[in-house]
Amino acid sequence: MEKNSIVQALALLGAPRKLTGEEWSGILHTLDVDGRELLAEKAREAASLSFGNRVYLRALIEISSFCRNGCRYCGLRCGNRLAVRYRLSKEHILECCRQAASAGFNTFVLQGGEDPMQSDEWLADVVFSIKERYPEKAVTLSVGERSHEGYALLRRAGADRYLLRHESADDAHYSFLHPGSMSLENRKRCLALLKSMGYQVGAGMMIGSPGQAKEHLVRDLEFLDSLQPQMIGIGPFIPAKGTPFGNEPHGSVEDTLLLISLLRLRFPRALIPATTALATLCGNGMERGILAGANVVMPNMTPCDVRDKYTIYDNKKSHGSESGQQLALISEKLERIGYRIDLSRGDYGQ
Repeated sequence: MEKNSIVQALALLGAPRKLTGEEWSGILHTLDVDGRELLAEKAREAASLSFGNRVYLRALIEISSFCRNGCRYCGLRCGNRLAVRYRLSKEHILECCRQAASAGFNTFVLQGGEDPMQSDEWLADVVFSIKERYPEKAVTLSVGERSHEGYALLRRAGADRYLLRHESADDAHYSFLHPGSMSLENRKRCLALLKSMGYQVGAGMMIGSPGQAKEHLVRDLEFLDSLQPQMIGIGPFIPAKGTPFGNEPHGSVEDTLLLISLLRLRFPRALIPATTALATLCGNGMERGILAGANVVMPNMTPCDVRDKYTIYDNKKSHGSESGQQLALISEKLERIGYRIDLSRGDYGQ
């Protein structure tokens, strides 16, 4: 890439207006290897201006592997006969939070499939109990599409943040990835509701998902530009056994890193995780994600006896440096690249 092209791309990413699809397309189509390296460098600088060398750690608790939906990419899809199911009780979740709090975590992330047995009322009771015991700690939920009343109930119970990846902002591609009972229109409605209720909201997409083309990523970037989420979760697609996409190739690590850098430059104050999917495909994926502009890592605090059952994709890395029991190892790895762990709440823009 010519130097003036990357200068132009950087200027566009910092523009105080929404970028057009043509502008996003131009950025994606012109970045080469040299451009990507410079982009990552600028992304690190942008993250440093907002967060210094801090990397926020969140305690991830996977509360259920049951799901009513049949998303074609997900190992937890309702039709997957190979999936091993479990759900955590309220008591198990509170014990996970106790262990996480003892380890110093100040954010608990409750993630799970859309489990019909974990109703809005049940989950609100869990959230309320967590906040009653740990009023200063943040509770993040990632439990899918719910009604206006459900989101409002969970917010009143004390939930602070909500992660709901949009997965694709293109109607046809979204429909290709999801069953007919789901729609991009409803996913966008849910995200708008969450923002209107005062949640810190996270969206995002898989990179290299089946059927994904550059024009789909352009629409994703346009959508994120409009939504202005406080959190952005992206990671490479990884196939899961027992799903319609079980034999598809995984997404590109390099393309994922590129998107992390682009999004950091476009959203300098956002909370962007170096995802487990990235670490699953790449032994040093956590470090590479941070060096591309990410600033969040979510160690797994799910009970060890069920952790391997949360198989949203194959060979998911849930032990080693991605587990809550290895904070010292995570700290050591981050220190090697010039970063330090931060166990504070780490709210948006701090």
